[in-house]
Amino acid sequence: MPTASAHVDSFARDNLPPRDTWPDLITSLPELSYPDRLNCGAELLDRMVQDGFSERPCLIGSADVWTYAETLEQVQRIARVLAEDFGLIPGNRVLLRAPNSPMLAACWLAVMRIGAIAVTTMPLLRAGELAKVIDKAQVSFALCDAALLEELERAQAMQPVLRHILAMNTDAQESLDSRMQQQPANFPAVETAAEEVALIAFTSGTTGQPKGTMHFHRDVLAICDTFSRHILQPQPDDIFCGSPPLAFTFGLGGLLTFPLRVGAATVLLEKPGAEALLAEAIAKRKASICFTAPTAWRAMVNAMEGYDVTSLRAGVSAGEPLPRPTWEAVRERMGVRLIDGIGATEMLHIFISASGDAIRPGATGRPVPGYEAKVIDDEGQEVPTGEVGRLAVRGPTGCRYLADHRQRDYVQRGWNITGDSYRADEDGYFWFQARNDDMIISSGYNIAGPEVEEALMAHPAVQECAVVGAPDEDRGAIVKAFIVLQDDVNAGSELVKQLQEFVKQRIAPYKYPRAIEFIDDLPRTETGKVQRFRLRQLEQERAQAMGVEQ
Repeated sequence: MPTASAHVDSFARDNLPPRDTWPDLITSLPELSYPDRLNCGAELLDRMVQDGFSERPCLIGSADVWTYAETLEQVQRIARVLAEDFGLIPGNRVLLRAPNSPMLAACWLAVMRIGAIAVTTMPLLRAGELAKVIDKAQVSFALCDAALLEELERAQAMQPVLRHILAMNTDAQESLDSRMQQQPANFPAVETAAEEVALIAFTSGTTGQPKGTMHFHRDVLAICDTFSRHILQPQPDDIFCGSPPLAFTFGLGGLLTFPLRVGAATVLLEKPGAEALLAEAIAKRKASICFTAPTAWRAMVNAMEGYDVTSLRAGVSAGEPLPRPTWEAVRERMGVRLIDGIGATEMLHIFISASGDAIRPGATGRPVPGYEAKVIDDEGQEVPTGEVGRLAVRGPTGCRYLADHRQRDYVQRGWNITGDSYRADEDGYFWFQARNDDMIISSGYNIAGPEVEEALMAHPAVQECAVVGAPDEDRGAIVKAFIVLQDDVNAGSELVKQLQEFVKQRIAPYKYPRAIEFIDDLPRTETGKVQRFRLRQLEQERAQAMGVEQ
């Protein structure tokens, strides 16, 4: 630490990975020069009030609209409850469990204010999953929506280190809501160090084993001052909306820190499905910027009839690859050129992207200002332009796992190795090929599953799909597609042949799916990412049952 720690509870500092395993940090942009002492919550809220945004809308819920001044008052009251009623000290971990709402956002800011560490969790996590988070982060206190108490109380029984659960969004006598009313709105922000852990975000589990990632107060501002400032370029009059939970760092940035950094407003919906985003956020609240995943963008295009979407000026897609047919449909129907991007919980937010005239449909984009990226081979050497390899990135944020041996896998030679296969072109654009474990090797050919998925998505019968390698004795693996059909389409062998021929006409014929299975739903994480590893496991189990050599 460059300056003295404000954390009285040293758990986070003690469980950072060894310094020699941290990624190199790049802070060349002048806007990334932060003071040694920095509280990101105060920087996002108090500073905006000081700068004259007091009466402007800040947090917009289903029923309420809080101004910046009102939000600051609520945050200070919550901070007093945490520090005075329950004795929380700087460095304590606080688990947050609630759907998106102004109250959840205020709780996150209050945790920052008292110098504690936010551990925000997905609302649909079950007791066993919550217990792992509580144990890993040694969480002793939780703020939980009253409607979601049952699973957390079951997790508490498994992990008694969680001593207190305080319910919110209820008028019960001992709830956060009632306690807040008895506290004055005058709690000063703790002067944390800029390189002090502010949050522990758990990865969403697309590979089965979530990890805790630790991010500093300066990191929270760095994502605002790189991707948001240079690519999204929001203005104070913008109104943000979207579907990702605040527990997902894509949502934390897009729905809380980015708007507050510029004095804009954000619409926080408890159930942000496609229809709710269209009706409640865009048509009713006139949202101008929307963050959501490709699946939701497709659903919005299909459901937008009758809704006024003219207020929408920008859309951001992340979480999984953006198929070109989806990009084209959104541009044609909604008049928005989607900003694609790749981010990672380990990196906190998006580090490769493009907007406006710099967008090349199909490409993820170029490194966000402040970041560097390259494509490397297994020995860490940069591959020639146009060749496929592993994506390596570094910038003002980077991976620091909470007490996890996988730190040395993710950070190599000072670079963050994201687990993605990419190629870079002569203009510096990066083109996604696959997750490293989504690359299918069939008869010696390397086949990127997402490329096959994009070809299938262009067929009108396909609603969504996922492509994996299925074990095969002759070829090592074959390309297999799991497909969810449109509602009015009947599955059958003729459709299988039609889809196979369709793919052969769009990409190299050897890449076509030799097996197709129609299913009702794809397995997904709480953040909407497709869990292809579950489909791979299914195929491996089937192969074992049939005695196929793997």
